[in-house]
Amino acid sequence: MYYSRIKLLSVAAVCLLGALFCLPNFVRKPNISMPWPQIHLGLDLRGGSYLLMQVDLSSLTHDRLQSLSDGMKQSLINDGLGYKNVQVDADKGEISFLPRDPSEKDRDLKSLANLPQAVPNEFAVTSRDDGAIVLTLSAAAVRVRAHDAVSQAIEIVRRRIDATGAVDPQITRQGEDRIVVELPGISDPERIKALLGTTAKMTFRLVDELPAGTVIAPPGDTLLPQADHPDSTLAVRNHVDVDGAALTNAGATTDDQTGGWAVSFSLDSVGTRAFGEVTQANVGRRFAIVLDNKVIEAPVIRSAITGGSGIITGNFDAHQATDLALLLRAGALPVPLAVVEERSIGPSLGADSIRAGAISLGVGLLLVIVFMALFYGRFGWYANIALFANLMLMLAVLSLFGATLTLPGMAGMLLTLGMAVDANILIIERIREELKRGRTPLAAMQAGFERATATVLDSNATAFLAHVMLFVFGTGPVRGFALTITIGIATTLFSTLLLSRMLMVRWYAVARPSTLPV
Repeated sequence: MYYSRIKLLSVAAVCLLGALFCLPNFVRKPNISMPWPQIHLGLDLRGGSYLLMQVDLSSLTHDRLQSLSDGMKQSLINDGLGYKNVQVDADKGEISFLPRDPSEKDRDLKSLANLPQAVPNEFAVTSRDDGAIVLTLSAAAVRVRAHDAVSQAIEIVRRRIDATGAVDPQITRQGEDRIVVELPGISDPERIKALLGTTAKMTFRLVDELPAGTVIAPPGDTLLPQADHPDSTLAVRNHVDVDGAALTNAGATTDDQTGGWAVSFSLDSVGTRAFGEVTQANVGRRFAIVLDNKVIEAPVIRSAITGGSGIITGNFDAHQATDLALLLRAGALPVPLAVVEERSIGPSLGADSIRAGAISLGVGLLLVIVFMALFYGRFGWYANIALFANLMLMLAVLSLFGATLTLPGMAGMLLTLGMAVDANILIIERIREELKRGRTPLAAMQAGFERATATVLDSNATAFLAHVMLFVFGTGPVRGFALTITIGIATTLFSTLLLSRMLMVRWYAVARPSTLPV
């Protein structure tokens, strides 16, 4: 029943801070440099695009087998051994080959036992009855690499979207191999789809000149189409001389010779050294720049390039050059992504949702206020004041963290207001019971506060735990709903156990009534 001056000022200060942080949602930002935290509207309120993308995990297995195949061949050659009839089966997740000589079988097995593994027990090397040696990927290792690939893809997608200037995108994992992308307020979803659907895997490889009309690539080469002339192909070596992962920067620029748009790039120290070595050893040969299995260009190496930077020319316009530079800066996706579901929500539908949500919130709040005023009189009005403070504090916390408000979040706010009133009802009803037992007003308020507080804390603690579990294990709208109520529980405890109690106590200290208006 006693509130010190420090306690009174602390409660008032929290309410004042809540009002200040809540204000930016209703007032236009002034033309000065200052923080202006606001609540962002979600996809269902603001409009925008929803994309569900699926990761192509089969390509991950295929790429890893190709990498292991190259490492296996190099290991055998380094040990003075040979191989023949190498076959890569991505469906079975295995590589098989025949020893150059059956007598070398044991030496082959010993050589392959030392191959580096990306994860523990990634593969096993065995021999078949027909004499073939088989390298098989383990299912557990494939799952680990798939999980890591999806996590890496989410990070790359986030970098690409952030570079476009999208405000408050929501990027989450769904299941084992799907990624959900929500882009509120995006007016050009097709560009975003193109950016996200592009793997942007760039490599530098040597070109082998073949007779015109060749339709089958020789061993070690692959026929790849040219970006400018899709009907024309070049025989590009499978061996990657310089990987695009060595890129440190890329940007849109103009070509000094043609005046057209181009993309400049720079490499790290490892890439610079590899680029210098391959260009020095292959002067006069064509060096292909391959992007997503298409040859962007294949210039002839005139001299060694040791500076670690270069320029990619092509028939780019400003938009294409900017997007390509963005993709290269963000990094290549470890696996291709495909859009399996797309939804676009117009701003008009979002405005209708906001209007409907605001009406429901307003009507619910009004009914609660009328109920409390009719049933509990003066103490009911104190509870209503605490209710407004609760709503203000919820908005302030959401604004402070730049949270995204969705329709389920608005429903959570309405439910929180009802829960907040429940706590006040418990306290007032307990005071009523104490008065009926013949206690004095002061003793009834003291006992009511003390005995109802434990019940209020217990009920809110169980609700808090339940909604924390919803947030941890839920996805999308469920998480938004749980987050709003979790914040609301904290503000409810403050507004009920401190603010409304303070109003009642201060009124009693001033009025000293003989009866309580409950």
